[in-house]
Amino acid sequence: MFSILGNATFRHLFGAQVFSLMGSGLATVALALLAFDLAGDRAGTVLGTAFALKMVAYVGISPVVGAYAARFPRRGFLVGLDLCRAAMVCLLPFVDAIWQVYVLVFLFQSFSAAFTPTFQATIPDVLPDEEEYTRALSLSRLAYDLESVLSPVFAGLLLSVVSFHWLFAGTGVGFLISALLVVTAALPAAKKALDQQDTLRKRLGKGFRIYMKTPRLKGLLGMSFAVSAAGSIVLVNTVVLVQGQLGADQTILTLFMGVYGAGSMVVAFTIPRLLRTVHDRKVMLAGIPMLIVGLLLATEIDSVVTGLPVWFLLGVAGSVILTPSGRLLARSAHPEDRPAIYAAHFALSHAGWLITYPLAGWAGVTFGLQETMLIMAALVLVGGVAALWFWPREFGRELEHEHPAHHHGHMHVHDEHHDHKHEGWEGPEPHVHPHHHEAVRHVHDFVIDDHHPAWPTRL
Repeated sequence: MFSILGNATFRHLFGAQVFSLMGSGLATVALALLAFDLAGDRAGTVLGTAFALKMVAYVGISPVVGAYAARFPRRGFLVGLDLCRAAMVCLLPFVDAIWQVYVLVFLFQSFSAAFTPTFQATIPDVLPDEEEYTRALSLSRLAYDLESVLSPVFAGLLLSVVSFHWLFAGTGVGFLISALLVVTAALPAAKKALDQQDTLRKRLGKGFRIYMKTPRLKGLLGMSFAVSAAGSIVLVNTVVLVQGQLGADQTILTLFMGVYGAGSMVVAFTIPRLLRTVHDRKVMLAGIPMLIVGLLLATEIDSVVTGLPVWFLLGVAGSVILTPSGRLLARSAHPEDRPAIYAAHFALSHAGWLITYPLAGWAGVTFGLQETMLIMAALVLVGGVAALWFWPREFGRELEHEHPAHHHGHMHVHDEHHDHKHEGWEGPEPHVHPHHHEAVRHVHDFVIDDHHPAWPTRL
């Protein structure tokens, strides 16, 4: 997995990701302390609203950015977003009202909603070989898991010598280093769509249209929802389980979260080798029964000893599903459409968290923790059944399909699909003019695009 760091461009981008994640981790701790400083016992309400705003930004902003991301120079766009995020967090120590926190958090998360899918869509262009890209996905998963463990530790060390306000400064430094590493990376130019005059409505809908017409991606959405149902139990209710039911202290709470991350890290190390011999679909679907079993076992936890293996299993199961997801996205769109499709996935998958986060909290208070785990297990099952329904089998990349004869006009260049005569008035390529396509039946790497608006029904 670490051999992929031999690629200088990816090494810079991975370093940028690490510093960005560390900055975000420090910001999470600092925000919790700021909320308590401003609101006291109402800090939970402030944080809950802030996290809800985060999900709203992720769901609402990322598709808009995905529609335009390919039109901007990648390096300048990513660096600008890092600088904007640094500016927002550096303003947080100076707020004196809760509404100001909400405004800055929403702006910060909006910039993150623009940065993350654009960054993710860049990696397949840097690493076009799928095996190398798989290693990069595993390394990225490992970085996320390590951040969840190390950021609170690092924050605790800083808080022993400075006030929590300085954590925001540390966050800003993380984003500045991220920007510097992106500046020094030799990023490939984004491939632009031929038609740069598409309407806003068409650009906004393109990523979602590709996503919802591709069976493997609809299956991915079902599995992503399953992960959010199980993950919300871990992120929202671990503290209730550990300190409320088991009567343990905060040290045990961090141990539970660390074991959950360790399960995910085990998958990050092993999955590149596994995916060489087992197809993504089989690997990812295996995570569904693991999540269900984990949640059912969680209802019987009566001690720390019985709880830690369950949290390890849930970490393994979630990572089994999430780690290969980038491979499905990369193979399901042309390079020029990747920003839109990554943004669509970012929005749709976080919509699941927008549902399950509050549901896990509300159900835990209303029905009890064990009943909530059963509810979430049922939602995992729903997500798994949806994945099987929409992605009943892997159809392969190269599909035989038929195009009827048709006459239309769109932006194009002359290639094997557009070999026709001109009369002289059509202008330089790429250009638009009515042209005819003969009926053809052929086989090639199939993705949804302007010439392939629907998945073949006869396979």
